[in-house]
Amino acid sequence: MDKFRMVFQHFQSSSESVMNGICLLLAAVTVKLYSSFDFNCPCLARYNTLYGLGLLLTPPLALFLCGLLANRQSVVMVEEWRRPVGRRRKDPGILRYMCSSVLQRALAAPLVWILLALLDGKCLVCAFSSSVDPEKFLDFANMTPSQVQLFLAKVPCKEDELVRDSPARKAVSRYLRCLSQAIGWSITLLLIITAFLARCLRPCFDQTVLLQRRYWSNYVDLEQKLFDETCCEHARDFAHRCVLHFFASMQSEMRALGLRQDTTGRDPESLGVPEPGEGLDGGSRKAHLRAISSREQVDRLLSTWYASKPPLDLSSSARLLESGLSHRSPTSTPEARLSQHTEV
Repeated sequence: MDKFRMVFQHFQSSSESVMNGICLLLAAVTVKLYSSFDFNCPCLARYNTLYGLGLLLTPPLALFLCGLLANRQSVVMVEEWRRPVGRRRKDPGILRYMCSSVLQRALAAPLVWILLALLDGKCLVCAFSSSVDPEKFLDFANMTPSQVQLFLAKVPCKEDELVRDSPARKAVSRYLRCLSQAIGWSITLLLIITAFLARCLRPCFDQTVLLQRRYWSNYVDLEQKLFDETCCEHARDFAHRCVLHFFASMQSEMRALGLRQDTTGRDPESLGVPEPGEGLDGGSRKAHLRAISSREQVDRLLSTWYASKPPLDLSSSARLLESGLSHRSPTSTPEARLSQHTEV
């Protein structure tokens, strides 16, 4: 149980590990999906090619789109590409690195499907049985051209009466299956050699640019996550304060109408309404969150985050923050805030 918890925490803390896990899961689903698929070639000259190539290419396209949708970095990449420049310049190298990473993970499941289909051979036999040259097989010498085309279209259907137990059907099917498997193993070998060379030759080159692009691509992803989490924290705190202010203002209205809520005779204000989260954090982080205390300020903050993200320089960001706070109107006292409704 402890090992499982450690593995789960590792995947939870690393976005790259999560994406790799999703990639492996899609590949496993692809294998299961192909093994359970019922292949039925129409055995008609006009539709064999369409069915065979469609089955070879359409599921990989759907799996590729699923891989893009499941990868959070694809959305982050598009947002980084389309965002206004503002006070932070765009780095095309980071976008290329993110695009390469997204495409590599999204192409894993489609490649698994294509390789399985080629090694199995059924798709290629169905798609190209009508395109085989009859002169390569001696069994078609006594057939007319129309009979040859009809026979070749029936090759994928071994139970059909026209081609059942026919040596010519077995020869054509074996020829196309061998060709399909040769293509599949060639692609597999090419991918393995490419991955091997990329892994072995990468340390031979300067790693500075790669490390920089990996760092900043991870930074963009983590920054957006932290911003979303901080917005959720601020929304919860803001909603909590709005509810407390509402109840406090209702106490004043009830006292004005002569209604008493406390049967012990104590003044409700003497109890004091604690602000949410006081004493737990108490640092500048909570102060910065509570400084945004109206709908107009929240809307301004969100629009500024989208249109002009802060520069990647903490010293300049601190100066900008100080200059912005110096022009802000003084914050009202807690007693003044409690005496009125907060508009959301």
